[in-house]
Amino acid sequence: MQKKERFQQFIDHFVATQPEPETELVYTDPYQLMVAVMLSAQCTDKRVNLLTLAFFQRFPDVKSLSEASVQEVFELIKSCSYPNSKSNHLIGMAQMLVKDFNSTVPEDIEDLQKLPGIGRKSANVIASVVFAKPAMAVDTHVFRVSQRIGLTTHPKNPYDAEMQLVRHIPEQYIPKAHHWLILHGRYVCQARKPKCGECEISAICKFFHENEKKKNTILNKS
Repeated sequence: MQKKERFQQFIDHFVATQPEPETELVYTDPYQLMVAVMLSAQCTDKRVNLLTLAFFQRFPDVKSLSEASVQEVFELIKSCSYPNSKSNHLIGMAQMLVKDFNSTVPEDIEDLQKLPGIGRKSANVIASVVFAKPAMAVDTHVFRVSQRIGLTTHPKNPYDAEMQLVRHIPEQYIPKAHHWLILHGRYVCQARKPKCGECEISAICKFFHENEKKKNTILNKS
């Protein structure tokens, strides 16, 4: 199967089955999404959503977080991964938003990356989810699943995977494709034991077809 055809069938399937995919992080405004995204590094969305309930009661906006102490923030997020560094980054992010961005989360991906704790992946998530920008955030799910399906070819790093994906996905579908790949990786194409028997896109999946060939080769030899 040619890559162009694989991409088209991938898009057609998810447009039909998941036309409006959404992040599983709970938020009500750009500030809340930014906090949730920062907390989600090496942490499940389920855990983050539990933490942010109390977090946003204590720090409902950028200004209140910018005036917080590291210890206050740490106590609220200590059950997530890397709470020490995340506490510092969260306060630093809020302080920079107040000082340099009039307490407003910027739309521009380059501006987002100036904020403490916001790398390219996080900036792309915020830009695509909140501002509907054609930005492809590549996390571990997206990196793994896109390569397994055959949408990317031996990407050297997340940025390389991002460039390969946006090259073939029409702009209007890029924010959605990010969610399609994440959710597919989270619930079907899991890292250790992909559920190929339940997968609805196995017909276009390079990983699936390669495994089937191996099985047939073994059966023919036995």
